[in-house]
Amino acid sequence: MRAARREFAVLLGEFRRSAVLVPLDGAGDLWSADLNGVRWICAFSDEEALARFALARGESGREWAYRTVLGARLLDVMVPMLPGPGGVALDAGSTDGMLFPPVAGIVPDAVAVDLGGTR
Repeated sequence: MRAARREFAVLLGEFRRSAVLVPLDGAGDLWSADLNGVRWICAFSDEEALARFALARGESGREWAYRTVLGARLLDVMVPMLPGPGGVALDAGSTDGMLFPPVAGIVPDAVAVDLGGTR
C-alpha cells in the first residue's frame, strides 16, 4: 500500500508540473462531465490523446478547441471554482487514464470532500 501511495504521489507531482490540454465547450468554458455528483474537468496529455477521445465519442470530424493549462492550476484554481465536488480526469477513456479526485492532498482542503469541503 505504501508503494502505491508513493507511486501516486509521484504521478500527482508530474501532473501538477505538466501542461495539459483541456477541451472547451460550446460556451468557451473548460469541458467537464458529471459522474455520480462529481464534476470532472477532462484534460489530455497531448493532442493524440484528445484525438483518441474524440474518435471514441464519434466526434472526430469536428474541431476540438482547447486551452493549455498547468495541472496545478486545474487542481488549485479551477476545481475550487466548480459548483460542487470536482476533480480532474486525465486522458479519459484510455488505458493510461487517471483520476485526481476531490480529496485532501490533491485539491485544496476547502473543497476536499473527505475533509467536509463541499460547496
